[in-house]
Amino acid sequence: MTVDGMQHEVSIEIGADRETLYALVADLERMGEWSPENAGGKWQDGGHGTVGDRFVGLNRVGEYEWSVPCEVTLAEPGEVFEWVTGPENDPLVRWTYRFAETGTSTTVTETWDVEKLPPSLESRTAEQLEKRSATVRAGMLSTLENLKAFAEG
Repeated sequence: MTVDGMQHEVSIEIGADRETLYALVADLERMGEWSPENAGGKWQDGGHGTVGDRFVGLNRVGEYEWSVPCEVTLAEPGEVFEWVTGPENDPLVRWTYRFAETGTSTTVTETWDVEKLPPSLESRTAEQLEKRSATVRAGMLSTLENLKAFAEG
């Protein structure tokens, strides 16, 4: 179940094949090159991006930095890469990237779905949650635009 108003999906067409784009998105340490919020991640226990692998996501907004435990839930090269944040068996937020070839380009769709408010947001007002949601959506658009510029550059 999605928390009301805390789900976004954005897409962009990129002039690159879906396997290349998947590899870029699944490379945790590089995500910080495109995302205005995510600063990358670190695989845990020898993980490398298969279902069940865990990592620590590193994030920043302005001066505020934080890390969050994550687990890969879908990993189909060239198709979909997805992870959830939060404790095992009780996901808080789900991030999904889907890749669909459209002729000589690929449509990349990024989805953010808050299934349960993280503890850091539980005491926020509706207005603060709306602002956070808008910030995430803007960041998603920026991430995909930066990925496009890199892949086509």
